[in-house]
Amino acid sequence: MDPAELKKIGIIQQKQKGLYAMRLRVVGGDLTALQLKEIARISEKYADGEVHLSTRQGVEIHNVKQADVAAAQKKFQQAGIEMGACGPRVRIIVACPGEATCRWGIVDTKGLAKKLDAEYFRKDTPHKFKISVTGCPHNCAKATENDIGVMGGILPKWEEKECTHCDLCVNVCPTKAICKEEGQYKLDVKKCIFCSICTALCPTSSWVVEKKGYSLFIGGTMGKTPRLGTRVADFIEDKNKLMKLTDNTIRFYREHGRKKERFGHLIDRMGEKKVIEEISDGV
Repeated sequence: MDPAELKKIGIIQQKQKGLYAMRLRVVGGDLTALQLKEIARISEKYADGEVHLSTRQGVEIHNVKQADVAAAQKKFQQAGIEMGACGPRVRIIVACPGEATCRWGIVDTKGLAKKLDAEYFRKDTPHKFKISVTGCPHNCAKATENDIGVMGGILPKWEEKECTHCDLCVNVCPTKAICKEEGQYKLDVKKCIFCSICTALCPTSSWVVEKKGYSLFIGGTMGKTPRLGTRVADFIEDKNKLMKLTDNTIRFYREHGRKKERFGHLIDRMGEKKVIEEISDGV
């Protein structure tokens, strides 16, 4: 029962002697109804009958006796539920529902979360490392508060044919990126945050999606010294490029991060420009 080894798979020694919390691997907050039932059964048998939902879509059961940890773990495995992660490594991937069910969702958040999880989950890093995928700039999955945050986005385009010139797009644009000049609607790309408000609310569908892509943020963290993520790229259309930047980011952190130094604080130490240049090299 080496605490350091147990932490790697999300089994955490509580402050109460002989008791453990068991953290589960939940990708994007998704579990089947059968898995939820099995988690409840395991908690009733080996813990105190309660289930804790963490702030990052994680599921934990607390107060498992040391003698019952192995048996509980076996039951989770039989239900197709893997253990999570703790300590200095990549944690579970957080994701909002995205385009699957959300009105504003732009990208397939669940598919991307699974891809990122398969590639990076539990990979060792200098300190904890958190990844989030959010479907649009509403930022429900808090991409800017994670070490890597991926945000879906669209580049909108105005088509005059069906437009009734109601000016709704001008009024609802959150960054005032849309204006009207000489009877024509114009988009200031520098102000645009690539949300889908104009395309979703236009009553005649005169604002259409020209392109879909991702914005990438790095170095976000909460905790004792909060830091919002640094935007690396505004609009990445190629998913392979996104994955390459992600790979470069994690490798850079592993090579240059100090023990127990969060990635955002490494960026502040080395400088945003240098870090972005390094992780963007060759992409």
